[in-house]
Amino acid sequence: MPISSAIKGLQSIKSMQNVVKSGIPNKEESDFIKLYLFEKERNRLKSEEIRILLRLEIIQNRLKEIQAYNDEKAGQMHIPEPAEKSKKSRKDDKKEWKTMSIDY
Repeated sequence: MPISSAIKGLQSIKSMQNVVKSGIPNKEESDFIKLYLFEKERNRLKSEEIRILLRLEIIQNRLKEIQAYNDEKAGQMHIPEPAEKSKKSRKDDKKEWKTMSIDY
């Protein structure tokens, strides 16, 4: 089986790996293409920023609602019952239970 280097003319084939020169010379770079691409990217990033800010606003509003609810419930839990109510409720607890007979 012949080795690839033994094939006549294989070394003279030019491939993109061997080419060092750029496909577009530096003098012929198009500023219009760059401007167009930058404008497209800028528009994309602006729209993405708008979507993120709207989402952030929704998240912040929801966090405020949750915090307000937590504050309200925490305030209710820390209010001690007046002493009179607690005494009455203890007496009522004893009277609340009644027994009755069930006929089968």
